[in-house]
Amino acid sequence: MRSAPAPGLGWLVLAGLTWGTSGTIGTFLRAETGLAFLAVAGYRIFVGGLLVLAFVWATRSARWPRTRAGWRRVAAIAAASALFQFGFFSALEFVGVAVATLVVIGATPLVVIAVEAATGHLRPTARLGLTLALALAGLALLAGAPAPTGADAGRTLTGLALALLASASFAAISLLGARPVADYDDATGTAGAFLAGGTAVLGVAAATGGIAFTPTPAALAWLLALGLVPSAVAYLAYFRGLRTQSSTTGALVSLLEPVTATVLATVVLGERLAPSGWVGAGLLVLAVALTTLAHRDVRGG
Repeated sequence: MRSAPAPGLGWLVLAGLTWGTSGTIGTFLRAETGLAFLAVAGYRIFVGGLLVLAFVWATRSARWPRTRAGWRRVAAIAAASALFQFGFFSALEFVGVAVATLVVIGATPLVVIAVEAATGHLRPTARLGLTLALALAGLALLAGAPAPTGADAGRTLTGLALALLASASFAAISLLGARPVADYDDATGTAGAFLAGGTAVLGVAAATGGIAFTPTPAALAWLLALGLVPSAVAYLAYFRGLRTQSSTTGALVSLLEPVTATVLATVVLGERLAPSGWVGAGLLVLAVALTTLAHRDVRGG
């Protein structure tokens, strides 16, 4: 008898859609404050951590770890979150948004699948291979040219290395989220991890470019939105979804992020997308659809 899709898929879809708002919101925040990419990244997860902490306190649902295993999970999520923000937003300075996004979002499912297959948690199938092929083709079309014309080889290699660091970090978050620890509460642990990770990223940003800005009402509004939507809401939804879905499914459904980001950039920011880009977005949506329809093929055993 064919089972109905687990409700966790809905949470993963919500995460992918809300992650896609980070570029648009971050653009408005940078325009209002003049902050560098890395400072925006640090504020994103630090404010997100504050909001999640406020939520668990207000609802009296805070549950801090009492064992070393629980605190190790907090530390692991904090390190992975900080490395992702540092790697991705630093890569933007070297290779630009298109290439950085292509490498990070494209490589993450490959890393997750490789780990899952090596550890016996995943049985590769033809459908999974087709899904990956559609995803990579869609990302390539959506991102455009694979390398800027006249780009310096050293800067390009540095940017690619940083993007791969971000990809591996997000893969680690996915793998950790799909393997729960009894003494780790998703919401409370995310709050602690984001505060620690955000502090680390802001420390690096302060040493390299500064984190000060004039707290105008508009700046604070965009900062709050950045911490709430693509950070607090997105990650809590992602971890909730991983309770019933595998890390492979989570990584594939996260392909909705660049689709949402592209639509928002076109509608809100007035950016133009070539016809091939829209074809790429369609292929990504198709890849996500195949993932949700065949979620049993990619779930851990």
